[in-house]
Amino acid sequence: QVRVKESGGGTVQAGGSLKLSCVASGDTQCAYDVYWYRQGPGEEREFVAGVDSAGRTNYVDSIKGRFTASQDAGKNTVYLQMNDLEPADTATYYCRASVHLGGGCWFAQKDSWGQGTQVTVSS
Repeated sequence: QVRVKESGGGTVQAGGSLKLSCVASGDTQCAYDVYWYRQGPGEEREFVAGVDSAGRTNYVDSIKGRFTASQDAGKNTVYLQMNDLEPADTATYYCRASVHLGGGCWFAQKDSWGQGTQVTVSS
């Protein structure tokens, strides 16, 4: 199984930047995709960005042009660079790893979540 852990959250003023990291461990020899989600106070968890095992990215429309997801395969790390932050971006940010099952990679659960990192943007 691939496990993930987020870091890099904090408190910034509107217009500021933060870079989140999602470090994978465990069966990282298996191909896996990484997705970023966020959950604001009283809100449902929503998809933000994703990086697949080939490095292709996709984003929710609301953050396009401000957030950039990238990966450093050698460090088993996926980043989320967040620029021009707004108070509406305040949330707990989570990453999820989703393993490509097959070959030597068979697990009871293909998906695993980190515990989240808090991002607070003040106006």
